[in-house]
Amino acid sequence: MMATPTVGLISECFIKPKFTSEETKEPCHLAPWDIAMLSVNYIQKGLLFSKPSAGANENDPSFMPTFLDRLKESLAITLDHFYPLAGRLVTKKEENPPSYVVFVDCNNSSPGVKFIHAAVDMTVSDILSPIYIPPVVQSFFDHDRVINHDGHTLSLLSIQVTELVDGIFVGCSINHIMVDGTSFWHFFNSWSEVFMAQLQGKNISISRPPVLKRWVPDGYDPIINLPFTHHDEFISRFEAPVLKERIFHFSSESLAELKARANAECNSNKISSFQALSALLWRSITRVRSLPDEQETSCRLAINNRTRLDPPLPENYFGNSIQTVRGVATAGELLQHDLGWAAWLLHQAVVGHTDKAVRGWLDSWFQTHFIYQLGQFFDPNSIMMGSSPRFNKYGIQFGLGKGLALRSGYAHKFDGKVTCYPGREGGGSVDLEVCLPPNSMTALESNQEFMAAVSLSP
Repeated sequence: MMATPTVGLISECFIKPKFTSEETKEPCHLAPWDIAMLSVNYIQKGLLFSKPSAGANENDPSFMPTFLDRLKESLAITLDHFYPLAGRLVTKKEENPPSYVVFVDCNNSSPGVKFIHAAVDMTVSDILSPIYIPPVVQSFFDHDRVINHDGHTLSLLSIQVTELVDGIFVGCSINHIMVDGTSFWHFFNSWSEVFMAQLQGKNISISRPPVLKRWVPDGYDPIINLPFTHHDEFISRFEAPVLKERIFHFSSESLAELKARANAECNSNKISSFQALSALLWRSITRVRSLPDEQETSCRLAINNRTRLDPPLPENYFGNSIQTVRGVATAGELLQHDLGWAAWLLHQAVVGHTDKAVRGWLDSWFQTHFIYQLGQFFDPNSIMMGSSPRFNKYGIQFGLGKGLALRSGYAHKFDGKVTCYPGREGGGSVDLEVCLPPNSMTALESNQEFMAAVSLSP
């Protein structure tokens, strides 16, 4: 068996916002949802594109240098709007009175955003044809295995453009203290929007300027003093077990059938397609794990707080505003009942996540100041549905046409992690990136109920 080619570095540099405003001289203070992320990984997501076809720019030696220059120029302009991403984390400690404050220094002391050009001797087919996602894809992202606290010395945003024989992968790694999924894709889309305006000679502006000021509920100091004296008190590193990663495709027709089945089984019309799909994953993965009947299991869903607060946060609020909700059942209960029963548990968890619940979480956090630890937060008897098929991911094109596929890096991979993407053909279709140990993955692929819902990729 031939060794997999390795990704080679061609060049790297740092990009700063094109213009410096007075605002960038002010520190960016963080909200509880941000600070809680100090010990987890960066968000790593990216898109694979075809290189321009023959007769256009395929053999043009100036194509890549011109393309990279345009990416850098548009990135600098985009950072004018998202300038905290060009900063670094700073911890300010004082002894009398005791004080420990983590914030973002947006000033010019930071070298800026890292930009990497790399190459690998592989084709698009080498990446997309295998049943399982090739491990080399993790090398298409910078900041491998890095945790957010490392943003004190590492860039908060790193872009890696990896050139394949016939393709280009644009990988984006952003510190999770700075963004949740909503804000990650907000930035990525804005950068593509600026790139396209520049390419077409249009007026350069972004359609959704970010709201950068972090929100803290009334009655709390916006400068949050943490009960620590050293970062060793709240930082841990997590090494994932050996995992297989595979993309499973679900057509809009298959999802409609799942939704109808779940609603019929629980005599409801309130179950969403995503709740039905999540319930299918929860039951299927629990079945292949062969857990004891009394073993508690859960299905966690990442949930956006912006619209659940009253009054709601702005749609373009930039930062973290997420939590997880979960359905809980023993393995016996989950498998003895039907899909609709499991979906209803998830529906209740989502519906119960109200303004009161969000503020209750915040009140609790201000009492404990807890920091998520990946090794403790996730257990091998549960699953976690991350990201969202609702985010506009294939709208990011950089003049290369529609992306061929979405992929992610090493970050936040563990037994039972499921990452949700929109299907490339749109129309409500969904791709799920499922991470399981090899034996569990093989068993899932033999699970009739699960595979009956899986569609052939178009």
